[in-house]
Amino acid sequence: MTAIAVTIAGSDSGGGAGIQADLKTFSALGVYGASVIAALTAQNTLGVTAIHDVPAAFVTAQIDAVFSDLDVGAVKIGMLSQPDVIRAVAAGLDRFDQREVVLDPVMVATSGDMLLREEAVAVLVADLLPRAALVTPNMREAARLVGAPVAASETEMMAQAEAILDLGARAVLLKGGHGEGPESADLLLSPTIRRWYRAPRIATRNTHGTGCTLSSAIAAGLALGEDLEAAVETGKRYVSEAIAAADRLSIGKGHGPVHHFHRWWIE
Repeated sequence: MTAIAVTIAGSDSGGGAGIQADLKTFSALGVYGASVIAALTAQNTLGVTAIHDVPAAFVTAQIDAVFSDLDVGAVKIGMLSQPDVIRAVAAGLDRFDQREVVLDPVMVATSGDMLLREEAVAVLVADLLPRAALVTPNMREAARLVGAPVAASETEMMAQAEAILDLGARAVLLKGGHGEGPESADLLLSPTIRRWYRAPRIATRNTHGTGCTLSSAIAAGLALGEDLEAAVETGKRYVSEAIAAADRLSIGKGHGPVHHFHRWWIE
């Protein structure tokens, strides 16, 4: 049986994040990738210059086309910028009984550009958080979800992760990559799991697409039949290697992408 994962997210015309990063990650980890495009961005390594929303009815049409035909093992959800699209995605997950769902609540691009409209946050929390097996916010996104300042300590990260569980999430991976210090610490929390993943920070400016890559790598692990902790380990290991190899690439004038195919390309 071929492992299949689907990404429901926005397109990054620069190729480093979004749908493009997700499909690269699925392929790199031995999973067949399909896609539902929820938004188009005019984007490169320097920033986002325009966003074109895909109508909710067409998002629904893509979902029906993909899920009615493919035996989908896991779903990764990324950028969804408007409330109607979020509702359409939630309805599609229910219609096709999708449970292995990784929700990356993409709100701000690496460049600092806002990607999620304010009115969409409440809909995301109400309609998608309870349907996700795992939610993967970074520190800024977690703070926005719970209406608090960005966590300044691991104690505050724990409190915000617990608050996200209280919003209805089944599990949360709160990413500490935007923190300070020599280590990056991510927290995986569920009613039965409390685990920190620690790794040395890697000195590189080429970090475009790290969040998309991590969440899609976890979805790939779930599609391959791994349990949640093993899938997070798969994702963490893969994204760390991709960041470490990022400077082997020379892409663009700003924040370049991580190296999705670091295990195969010979530079």
